[in-house]
Amino acid sequence: MSRVAYFDCASGASGDMVLGAVVDLGLPLDELRSELGRLPFSGYRLESRKVHRSGLHATKVDVIEDSGPPHAQAHHGHGHPSHRGLREVLGIIARSGLSGRVKERAEALFRRLAEAEAQVHGVAPEAVHFHEVGAVDSIVDLVGGVFALDWLRADRFFASPLNLGTGTVAMSHGTFAVPAPATAVLVQGVPVYGAGEGELLTPTGALLVTSHAASYGPLPPIRPEAIGHGAGSRDTPGRPNVLRLIVGEEGASEGGERILVLEAELDDMSPQLCGPLLDRLLASGAMDVYYTPVQMKKGRPGILVTVLCAPERRQALEEVMFAESTTLGVRRQEWERTVLAREVVPVATRYGPIGVKVGSRGGRVFNAQPEFADCERAADAAGVPVKEVWAAALSAFRAGEGKAQAR
Repeated sequence: MSRVAYFDCASGASGDMVLGAVVDLGLPLDELRSELGRLPFSGYRLESRKVHRSGLHATKVDVIEDSGPPHAQAHHGHGHPSHRGLREVLGIIARSGLSGRVKERAEALFRRLAEAEAQVHGVAPEAVHFHEVGAVDSIVDLVGGVFALDWLRADRFFASPLNLGTGTVAMSHGTFAVPAPATAVLVQGVPVYGAGEGELLTPTGALLVTSHAASYGPLPPIRPEAIGHGAGSRDTPGRPNVLRLIVGEEGASEGGERILVLEAELDDMSPQLCGPLLDRLLASGAMDVYYTPVQMKKGRPGILVTVLCAPERRQALEEVMFAESTTLGVRRQEWERTVLAREVVPVATRYGPIGVKVGSRGGRVFNAQPEFADCERAADAAGVPVKEVWAAALSAFRAGEGKAQAR
């Protein structure tokens, strides 16, 4: 069963809130300090404390910059410490001793942020200068957030719709409406809303959540193991200023899981292209692909392409559908399904060993089917009909199942 984590962003998210939530879940602060100590700058310290936000107990993690010479050491003399360019930030990460996965993910996140800033300012990503996110505390927040979320060892992340906040936010370029311009770009295609006063979702929080979450919506079926609360800086009345991070095993009932259904209707594609489309979808991770004849506009016969997949495979499979078919759009919906536990059990027959695919739940076998490819190979070798091998394999499995029950 998959280990999952759910971002509850009712009060938005920020880098320090992510750090606080994971530390609240048990990440030792010294372990976080040790990893961040691999960055090639100093002049700051990492502290955590327990706080209350609207009566809710939470962990606040602070990155505190020191004054004086160590501060200058922190930015290596490359201009104002909060005005780093993409190349400089990537250089800091490249020179670090961060673990490979953390380094790779942090670099990708800063590149994504640079692309968002470039879109806002109309310049190339290489020409972007980070202001707020170029400061020491923001770099530590982002890199620390990547390490902290990796520490959870979650197979998948989900998130609620993101609360952006309302009103305005003061930035180095002036005062802007919430969400901040870069944040607005980062949450494109993500369900968001505005409630509460001020900026609740920061660019760093948006980067960390949207780069990890596979899908958005209500809390999925999950067996919670632990809940962490990461506090923001303000104590807002009536709305706990915390990011809640819920970790547990996916599936509220045995065999339950969530899948995506991708669909597109085609009435202008050669049937010859259907075979390659199906093959490439399966090769890209689809659980199943099938075609259904449909009647379309103007009396045209068409094909409905249906793809079943895990939520994290959505983007890759949509790319295949756009590249290999003539569709101009793909619709999707999320389904819950219950599946039997599956295994292939080898059985001995007079035609040789045959695998039998078994579907079970709670110790009870519901379905058993001989592997047809095994039956075909054995039938060809023995010169007998495939159905005889199939029947022999099923009989051998049932006999073995009966002996197991008797024991």
